[in-house]
Amino acid sequence: MSTPDALLIPAAAVDQRLEAVLADHRAEWTAIDPLLGEIIDRLDTLVMSGGKRVRPAMAYWGFVGAGGDPNDPAIANLGAALELLQAFALFHDDVMDDSPTRRGIPTAHTSEIVRHRDGGWSGEGRRYGEAVAILAGDVSLVLADVLLTDTPASVRTLWDQLRIEVNLGQFLDVAGTVRGAVSEATSNRIIDYKTARYTIVRPLQMGAALAGRDDLTPALEAIGRPLGLAFQLQDDLLGAFGEPEVTGKPVGDDLREAKPTPLLARARSLASPDQQAILDLVGGELNDQQVRHVQNALVETGAVSEMEAEVHSLTSETLEQILATPLSADASDHLTQLAVYLAGRSH
Repeated sequence: MSTPDALLIPAAAVDQRLEAVLADHRAEWTAIDPLLGEIIDRLDTLVMSGGKRVRPAMAYWGFVGAGGDPNDPAIANLGAALELLQAFALFHDDVMDDSPTRRGIPTAHTSEIVRHRDGGWSGEGRRYGEAVAILAGDVSLVLADVLLTDTPASVRTLWDQLRIEVNLGQFLDVAGTVRGAVSEATSNRIIDYKTARYTIVRPLQMGAALAGRDDLTPALEAIGRPLGLAFQLQDDLLGAFGEPEVTGKPVGDDLREAKPTPLLARARSLASPDQQAILDLVGGELNDQQVRHVQNALVETGAVSEMEAEVHSLTSETLEQILATPLSADASDHLTQLAVYLAGRSH
């Protein structure tokens, strides 16, 4: 499925703003010490290497749908802040998961470990690489905050809620990964915090609030929560079955990491004893054949078909909520386009 205009339209202004922010800070910091340019290089590599720009798009259509001027630089600023916040989350997430690649290229900590080794530097390469990635994430978070220094109080309140929620969701994700056997209720709470609120609900609400329409907050939550859940359930299917050229990660990456997804929780609740024994392999040092066995078990339990049906139902709920919400016709059409795209539906 090709990238829809609903993503492409806001992305151009956001990318332009991000490039300007990074260039300004590179010039300022390298004038102090050329070594400081390496942090900007890390930000530039991750932020400008791709990504769907979903959060800026949600903020943009929330803003335009609420009557905001699409050429207002404030919405590009908000979109850039959301993308820098996402970079913060990805830098830290890749360290926590020890992910070797992101968007098809080596992750920051992996690249720095290689530089440490090739440079013959002192100390432990892993600790150095992880430290650089964590600091790059911290800098990205601060830059995102700086971009919103003058934002209205209502937008700032939503921004603060968003940042807390995504970190709480990440904690539940990390804890669930190591403890295993996470309930479907907890898996859904992780999605609510890490995806539904973070990716869809809060950006939509922030966009509307920036346009002075705080009254749309409940209606936008009714749009965003089912779409966020559908988006993440589809992402979980990709994490279990997606090919590296599509996901930018090794095949079966979520299975090797034992991510506490609703897909895995549902499969365990439906599994026969033999299927359960196969699912118990999740989180171990799985070879490709074992990954295929786990994938087969996910299908055979019926968990995959149930998740696919749920994605369809949640997407339909989202489309109904979009029609019921008083947004501009252009924004309503583009949000519909986004919902269909993000949930992976072709109709």
